[in-house]
Amino acid sequence: MHINLRTDYALRAVLEVAARMDQVRPATRDDVSEAQNIPPRYLATILNELRRAGLVTASRGPDGGYRLATDPGSIALADVIRAVNGPLTQVGGIRPENLEYSGSSVNLGGVWLELRAAERKLLETTTIRDLLPEKE
Repeated sequence: MHINLRTDYALRAVLEVAARMDQVRPATRDDVSEAQNIPPRYLATILNELRRAGLVTASRGPDGGYRLATDPGSIALADVIRAVNGPLTQVGGIRPENLEYSGSSVNLGGVWLELRAAERKLLETTTIRDLLPEKE
């Protein structure tokens, strides 16, 4: 399984914004970029996608920045991944249930469906809150 950098950056960005929830000032793009070593221009695109998906909110101005749109316990990793990458498991851009195999590969489609089910089980039940470090 390949996790692309965009997915990794998006998850790290959401985790960083979530980790700053208790602060008065929202997390700025520069805060997130510096803390997670994500290129600022690339991060801007990712944060916009997360905002459009309703996972973060953005405010402008000198006291502006990003906050989670909802409780971190209600944001699954799958939500973040779908926001920046679309559907979870695809084979060459095609959903597993839409693939047709024949001959010696006839059973391969079943493997992709099982993989998707396992992936969903993990990514849809693991939340941002689950991954936040314990506060001391």
